[in-house]
Amino acid sequence: MPELTRRRALGTAAALAAGAGAAQILAAPSASASPNGLTDSGRSMAEHHHGGPEAFDEVFQGRRIEGRPVTGGGHHHGAGYAVFIDGAELHVMSNADGSWISVVSHYAPVATPRAAARAAVVELQGAPLVPLAVN
Repeated sequence: MPELTRRRALGTAAALAAGAGAAQILAAPSASASPNGLTDSGRSMAEHHHGGPEAFDEVFQGRRIEGRPVTGGGHHHGAGYAVFIDGAELHVMSNADGSWISVVSHYAPVATPRAAARAAVVELQGAPLVPLAVN
């Protein structure tokens, strides 16, 4: 049986903390969830802007998050939608199934760009968002 080292204990604690945080974010259903699992904000995606998500501007855990439709060039894979955390662009992308991902929480798809921004704020844990340099 391997000996318990500080490195192994810290690694295990970090993995458990990250897993618990991710599970809490993903497993907490909204009080207004529908039978298909989408919240009201997820349903509003199909009801507004011809299938596009609504614009938003709010403060979440002390960080200003914004999302809005955009037009023109750039590196927007989010169906013409941009998300910002404290003024820095969070690169988001819409998936074929209607879910959204970001560079911060790439393997945890969410229902809306707002949810992607909130998940990124939680994941950043107060660290500044560094803009993504895309060639």
